[in-house]
Amino acid sequence: MKKHGILNSDIAKVLADLGHTDQITIGDAGLPVPASLKKIDLALKLGEPKFIDVLAEVLKDMEIEKVILAEEIKAQNPDQLAAVSALVGDIEVDYVSHEDFKRQNYYTSQDFQENIIVLNKLCIDYINPKLTPNL
Repeated sequence: MKKHGILNSDIAKVLADLGHTDQITIGDAGLPVPASLKKIDLALKLGEPKFIDVLAEVLKDMEIEKVILAEEIKAQNPDQLAAVSALVGDIEVDYVSHEDFKRQNYYTSQDFQENIIVLNKLCIDYINPKLTPNL
């Protein structure tokens, strides 16, 4: 039995299978998820697990090159932005409009795979980081 790292087998497999053009989005319940994308629902109860805990654990197992966030997080949710920034350190962060962020979730091609991890049944304004692996 695995004792360290991410114990959720779906997430562990996604991380092990990541390729150059893949991305993972850690989303809240309000993020639209197209049926064509893999969704891993971690909801245990309302608000659990906490977003920042899921992000922290994923970052322990995933080497990331870039984080993409909604531009609106700067004004609408500065506390969560500060928490994300503390975790990602000096890794590049790109900002796009929230509408563009949601539209990106609908982009698909043979060379692109995105996985959505929905972490709880709460909606947290503009806190859906998209992680790009560093391979």
